[in-house]
Amino acid sequence: MTDGRGLFITLEGGDGAGKTTQSALLEEWLRARGRTVVRTREPGGTEVGVLIRDIVLHHRGEIAARAEALLYAADRAHHIEHLVRPALERGAVVIQDRYLDSSVAYQGAGRVLGRDEVRELSLWATEGLLPDLTVLLDLDPTAARERLDADDKPFDRLEAEASAFHDRVRAEFLALAAAEPGRFLVLDASRSPADLATDIQGRVQALWDARERGGTVGGAD
Repeated sequence: MTDGRGLFITLEGGDGAGKTTQSALLEEWLRARGRTVVRTREPGGTEVGVLIRDIVLHHRGEIAARAEALLYAADRAHHIEHLVRPALERGAVVIQDRYLDSSVAYQGAGRVLGRDEVRELSLWATEGLLPDLTVLLDLDPTAARERLDADDKPFDRLEAEASAFHDRVRAEFLALAAAEPGRFLVLDASRSPADLATDIQGRVQALWDARERGGTVGGAD
């Protein structure tokens, strides 16, 4: 790297889109090339985050929509300050499953709290940190539900929401990507994991090449 900081990569998309698989494949590819990688997730990337994750995803009682958004923002603020920023400052590549775009999609659109309000909350919580690259794995919610059913695991609070909720979430993810094409890489998640990994690797390599030429890399602050 030419500027002494790492690379921040996030993976977004609906539940069942394959974010965990692609995160693992990208980590393996980067480590094979000598990169230091920190792989994490939201919510739940820290000890505090694990507690918040249990509340927002597994609490059996009702959680007010605004309270849910605030809990995600609290997790994000702690996670960025204590794990992500220090890793980036060390020059690591941070691969993260979900970030602020998930809050905009799930709470802003899914819970109908509003895109701008939820985004501003997250930007305040993280002091404006945006990823260098956001990979959006786009998958029809019906196909995603079939994948989740095949896993034969209990649904969490968001996975269990009605189809209209997930339709709103998908539409918002696509709208976010259209608004920031320089930051997003949108991929059809129905394709094979190997093909998706190849496309992601190509985009990440292009970011490194741009950095080594002294250019800018994506949207991180």
